[in-house]
Amino acid sequence: MDDDLGRTLDTVGPRLRALRTARDTTLAELSERTGISVSTLSRLESGTRKPTLELLLPLAKAHGVTLDELVDAPPTGDPRVHLRPVTHQGMTMVPLTRRPGGIQAYKLVISHDPARDIGPQTHEGYEWLYVLNGRLRMILGEHDVVLAPGEAAEFDTRVPHWFGPADAGPVEILSLFGKQGERAHLRARPAT
Repeated sequence: MDDDLGRTLDTVGPRLRALRTARDTTLAELSERTGISVSTLSRLESGTRKPTLELLLPLAKAHGVTLDELVDAPPTGDPRVHLRPVTHQGMTMVPLTRRPGGIQAYKLVISHDPARDIGPQTHEGYEWLYVLNGRLRMILGEHDVVLAPGEAAEFDTRVPHWFGPADAGPVEILSLFGKQGERAHLRARPAT
């Protein structure tokens, strides 16, 4: 094995441990999500087991990172960001951040879809929405509001909420979401 490849593989274990601990995930929880035994995960993190593609693929998926990020592959010189949109029930979600944990950024394009009209939901976290195009209808607790392009809203996601297009056309929004209730901190210029 050439020296560069050996050094790259030697850094995978500490990177795996850092990703797991940054998310406050136990080896048992990660084992359950990936199907990899706790002992194998422990040996990967300690460097006593060499990583294989069969082990790295489910770990990259569980941590929400690319395989290149997981092994710290050298940059290819291609400056493009390769986004992987996910579409479900009339909503296309484009992740704009790729690091695990903390506040995550998404671009959402939401079209009318009766399957999305399931009513307000609750979950852990805090969300900040900014309307780019179209009009967004947001039901938040007992409030029913419509936001236009350039308007923003923020809320605790433990409050029952639902949002979607206010009109027949789609709505495009930016979403900042923190699973553990992290809030977006905005800095305003001082008044002059």
